[in-house]
Amino acid sequence: MTAAPTAAPTIADPAATPAPLAERRRWMAVLARAGAAELRAALAELDPTPGWLRLKGPEVGLIMLRGRMGGDGAPFNLMEATATRCTLRLDSGAMGHATILGRDPEKAELAALFDALLQDPARRPRLLESLIEPLARAQAAARQARARKAASTRVQFFTLAAMR
Repeated sequence: MTAAPTAAPTIADPAATPAPLAERRRWMAVLARAGAAELRAALAELDPTPGWLRLKGPEVGLIMLRGRMGGDGAPFNLMEATATRCTLRLDSGAMGHATILGRDPEKAELAALFDALLQDPARRPRLLESLIEPLARAQAAARQARARKAASTRVQFFTLAAMR
């Protein structure tokens, strides 16, 4: 008996592959730091507005933040922080997840929605260009402004050694 011929393996279209983990981490960090008003405005610009179903939440709870002394010491419980999480599924079947610091159910739901939308290879390039990159630039500029303001109040202490 002979084996049935198999189809030659094909190389997947890079645009159709799931988002790499590092890329998804980046857009989730940007979405988590964005304001609810910014995400609401971005949703209003979508055409057509996608349909979605909440699977879990948005729900508010506590998370434990852990720290390390010196960056490499044994971990210890630092404090608890309020967080809001949400999981939803688009009508297309894509799932989105979000966990944000603070009590903002609308922001958590919108971040989960954009996470799901960004996983769609057809929508991803446009959303990265029109939403994620502008938000990332604005967040970086705000971070630099805070750093400049903090640096302007920095006190330089130095000691003069007595010469003999």
